Order: sequence, then structure tokens, then C-alpha cells
Amino acid sequence: METKIWATTELDQAAKALKQGRLVAFPTETVYGLGADAFNENAVNKVYAAKGRPSDNPLIVHVASPETVEQYAVVDERARKLMTAFWPGPLTIILPVRPNTVSMTVTGGMQTVASRMPDNQVTLDLIQKVGSPLVGPSANLSGKPSPTTALHVYHDLHGKIAGVVDNGSTRIGVESTVIDLSVATPAILRPGKITGAQIEAVLGETVDSGEHHVKADEAPKAPGMKYRHYAPDKAVYIVNADDWTQAIIWAQGQLEPVGLMMPDQLIEIHQLAGMDFVWSLGDNGDSAAAKLFAGLRNFDDRKDVQTILVAAMPDLPGNAAYNNRLGKAAGGQYFDVEEFM
Repeated sequence: METKIWATTELDQAAKALKQGRLVAFPTETVYGLGADAFNENAVNKVYAAKGRPSDNPLIVHVASPETVEQYAVVDERARKLMTAFWPGPLTIILPVRPNTVSMTVTGGMQTVASRMPDNQVTLDLIQKVGSPLVGPSANLSGKPSPTTALHVYHDLHGKIAGVVDNGSTRIGVESTVIDLSVATPAILRPGKITGAQIEAVLGETVDSGEHHVKADEAPKAPGMKYRHYAPDKAVYIVNADDWTQAIIWAQGQLEPVGLMMPDQLIEIHQLAGMDFVWSLGDNGDSAAAKLFAGLRNFDDRKDVQTILVAAMPDLPGNAAYNNRLGKAAGGQYFDVEEFM
């Protein structure tokens, strides 16, 4: 199968492919999504096959208007408040599914369904042209770093999908916050750009922002909860701020180059600017999130790099999404000075 890269002026071709039950990757403000007609079960099954995604890992339905969600989910007042405040935007809302609407393939076998309205006009226009909401998990091979450019998508899925709409690099760079409203106390199942405090301010009630774990025999309610995610093939280690001097000394002593992903301040302190084994994470948590997956992919594609060291960000609510994705990419492994030196 030939995989095309469409310009944003070629949405009619992308919409035609989706109407035919084919797969098309689309841009959002977070990462690129792998689109299929949410009401076409055969097309949805192709998404799982193309990604190598476990069948009990639910998909997020992307809509072009809040009203569309009423077609397949039970929308309550809390959901309406959040949609008004944060849509379009990086917030996914889990609600009870209406019977006999979207298939259990979309919901991962759950009686709940996840929805969001992306803050990207190109994709909103695409959804409207298709005339149906689209499922849209990250457009990458399952478990790998999420794609933040069309070329990332092409790298992973060429020959497996009809095409990708190229809208440049995504702005936020990590997936949306997922809030579960199917339970009495709203619960954040995946951290993202929108924080628990922001949601609490809108709802006027407490939100459970604790980390939620899924057992091996349980089905996850949201993507990213159960299975290995965001990880390159190379070994990744998290480096705390106080350990960077020793980490750099260790890296410089290795026979093969070590990929270093660091904020600009640390790059300047250690005089590493311009080095080809250094990836800038920018100067704050937002820029670090936007650059994280691209950096992991950059070093994963280099045959000479076998180890990647990545800076942890301060433990603040605004950095929760970055630290969550980095933790999963590294499998929770930290650079331990006593172990490495």
C-alpha cells in the first residue's frame, strides 16, 4: 500500500479515504492521531492491526463539536461544563456509552467511551468533511514514542495506512489529559496539559489526581494505563537535576555516544551547545513536553547511540504529563550515580 503525505489543502482526498474505510493520520495540538470512522467497525479493527495495539486498549473518539458526543455517550452536566471550558483542547472525557452506538471495539470492551475535540482546525475540518467522528490513537507503532510530525507517522506506518495530513509539528507534544466522569469522584487517568486544579476550578469539586494502576487481568479505561508506552528501543534513564555532572562524566567515558536530552540551562552550564549527541528540551516544562518524543525518536534512529539520558522536570502540576511520559519511556529507570560510576 502506498502511503501518501497530504498537504492541508488536500483534505478532500483524506476524507475520501476515510469514507472508504481506510486509515488516515491527522494532526492535533498534542500528537498525530491515526484516524478511522468511529462508526465503521471494520475500519476501527484496521487501526488495532496497523499499530499492533492490544484489543482491550480503548480508543479516543475525536469529534468536531460537543453535540456529536450525545450520539453515543451519556453526557451529564459535569461533562458539559468541561466541554465549555476546555474544548477544543487537550482534554479527553470518559462517559457511559449509549447502547448500540459505537462498537465495543472502540471502547476496548468497556461500558464507557472516551471523547475529545482537538484544538486543530485542519482536523476539525477533516472530521466535518467525513461526516462522522474519528477514532484517533497516536499514529505510531504500539508502545513507541508518539509522533509529533507527519514524518514520524510515515516512519512507523508507511505501507500500512492510506496517508497522513501534514500540518507541521504539534504544539503540545504529549497526549491529552484523560478525566473519567463515569465515576462518583472525577478521576484523572492520564495527566496532560490540563491539570487537576484547572478541572476542579471548573467543576467546583474534588478531582482524584492520584496515579491509577491497572492489574494484568483488568481492562484499562483509558489509553496509556496498562501497556508499555512511549518507549524507544534504546535504553532510557531519567536524570535528576543534581546528578547531571556525574551523568555527563559517565557518558563521556563510554565507547559509544550517549544521547543527552537536557534543558537549555543545563546545556549552557555544561558547555554542550552544538554537540550532535545533545537534544535541547528548551527552557521550561512546556517546551520539554513538546520536544520529548521527537528527541527520543531522534536518538532511537541513530545506530551509534545505545543509551539515552533524559532530564526529569521539577515535580510540579504543570510538569506532570512530561514526567509521566518520560517515566513510562524509561520504564521507571533512573541514572543511579553509585550504580553507574
